[in-house]
Amino acid sequence: MVNYPTEANFMKPLPAYPVKEMCKIIDKSSPGATKLSRVFAAASLYYNYSKAEKCFKLENETDDHGLNGWNWQACTEMVMPMIVSNESMFPPSSFSYKGYADDCFKMYRVRPRQHWITTEFGGNNIELVLKRFGSNIIFSNGLQDPWSRGSVLKNISSSIVALVVKDGAHHTDLRSATRGDPDWLIQQREQEVEIIKKWISEYYIDMKQG
Repeated sequence: MVNYPTEANFMKPLPAYPVKEMCKIIDKSSPGATKLSRVFAAASLYYNYSKAEKCFKLENETDDHGLNGWNWQACTEMVMPMIVSNESMFPPSSFSYKGYADDCFKMYRVRPRQHWITTEFGGNNIELVLKRFGSNIIFSNGLQDPWSRGSVLKNISSSIVALVVKDGAHHTDLRSATRGDPDWLIQQREQEVEIIKKWISEYYIDMKQG
């Protein structure tokens, strides 16, 4: 999600393209290194790239960027059932709406509206709904972002546009520009600006004609 092309400090201080850097750490491990030690060394890039941590206490992580706000949003706007199958490397888990709702109530004294998303945005066929009722939307997707799988990845109409970038991560284009930005990111931002300028121009033309 944070595989940005330049150094960043969104969730953790990280170098440019941290996934590649983690792979380099694994590949450069000594021949006698265990799989666990290799994974630990790679994970340490994420948890301790700044070299400031002396001990990893993941159960008491700080929330410097206010990311816990996402939990509130999930409890009040969207229910996203997630499970782990028996074929995963992670411990298997199932999803219980009641358990999820009870946890939300414990944390925030609210219970999620189970079907709010489909009610608010018109059901499961989001492309059809957008085509009939939406306009002036840019769906910007970086394929390095796992959330892109749930997004709109193709144009719906002339004013509902999908920009898909192979090397983009989570909202890469919305981050501050830097001198190290690659050409594809610069071009993506320029394309977005041109699209928005066109919408604004069309709006004022319509206003004059009205």
